[in-house]
Amino acid sequence: MIDVQRIRNDFPMLHGKKMQSHDLIYFDNAATTFKPKAVQKAVDYYYTDITCNAHRGDYDLSYTVDQAYEGARKRVAHFLNAKVNEIVFTSGTSEGLNMVAQGYGRKFLQEGDIVLTSESEHASCVLPWMKVCAERKATLAYMKLDESGHIDIAALRSQMNERVKVIALAMITNVLGYEAPIQKICALAHEYGAVVVVDGAQSVPHMPIDVRKLDCDFLAFSAHKMCGPTGTGVLYGKYDLLDRMDPLHLGGGSNARFDMCGNIRLKNPPFKFESGTPNIEGVLGLRAAIDYLDVIGMENIHAYELELHHYIVRELLKMDNITLYNPDAQSAIITFNIKDVFAQDAATFFNANGIAVRSGQHCAKLLVDRLNTSATIRASLYFYNTKAEADRFLDVCAKANMQSCLDVYF
Repeated sequence: MIDVQRIRNDFPMLHGKKMQSHDLIYFDNAATTFKPKAVQKAVDYYYTDITCNAHRGDYDLSYTVDQAYEGARKRVAHFLNAKVNEIVFTSGTSEGLNMVAQGYGRKFLQEGDIVLTSESEHASCVLPWMKVCAERKATLAYMKLDESGHIDIAALRSQMNERVKVIALAMITNVLGYEAPIQKICALAHEYGAVVVVDGAQSVPHMPIDVRKLDCDFLAFSAHKMCGPTGTGVLYGKYDLLDRMDPLHLGGGSNARFDMCGNIRLKNPPFKFESGTPNIEGVLGLRAAIDYLDVIGMENIHAYELELHHYIVRELLKMDNITLYNPDAQSAIITFNIKDVFAQDAATFFNANGIAVRSGQHCAKLLVDRLNTSATIRASLYFYNTKAEADRFLDVCAKANMQSCLDVYF
């Protein structure tokens, strides 16, 4: 069980913040999450007590930073049940997914090869492969979804053949919040020699992830969506694949040696992917975030979020003024619209009532045709949200209509 009230004491952003004279209710956690004091303390510790570069100095302070930085890598590896040399630090999910598309896809895709993705993916999962496929004269194809937007594993099997080299998709999509059967998809892909690249931005922060059990080939996620700092992320990759792929950047820290003839010898993974001064404070903050989440328990976090999600969905389904797009999602994402009200206008109405939600296309621009709407509202939960906040949100939903939304402007 989660003691939500005790947990909320750890988050400065949850106290004394107002929006339009109301106490802030933050339901935009899929965009980014608040940071607990432990994470702030870890970042501050670097700047206050151990500021120096990593992997650069031959003095005690540098050694301290090296140990802390590489200790964070070990912590991430343990969190994912991965090997330490399979953890690459990045700026976030987008960079990690681009690293795979550019470093693996551009190197190994051939004319006529196929990359499979889906209509419900975030731009960061689709656009890198769109670019690489165009360059390599490969084909970017889309998995068949069922009527509700779930991946149809039987239909996917019918799309598989020896030309499919990559499957790129989110474990949990950022609009509909549906969980893909990653373990089954990986098993199917590997039958044909394809690799699976997982966007873990909306899954890693919310549930236990075991990359060995999933048997995914790559997985990328961001620290800021799991109580960590912005500008920090992780790319997990199976070591043999990391060893074969090229780095996105070159520079100091990634090479063992080079000469004037253009001969370059790169370091072994993960270091060949980490050129330049690393985001040290961000990585230390990520470690603190993982420590914090593990104390609560990822199973507990997932169970609590589902409880809150199911409660809100059950009440929304009773409201005639609400169009709900993902009532059966088993995640913290609730996507809906107020009938006859443009999504951004509705979001402004929520804002006027102190509730932060997101409106628009949510970087998933291929999905709008399937949903038959130009934009949606997304309410996304995290473990520090409360039933009282849910009740307040539901009360505002019940009052939302064209006139109440227009009244905000006049």
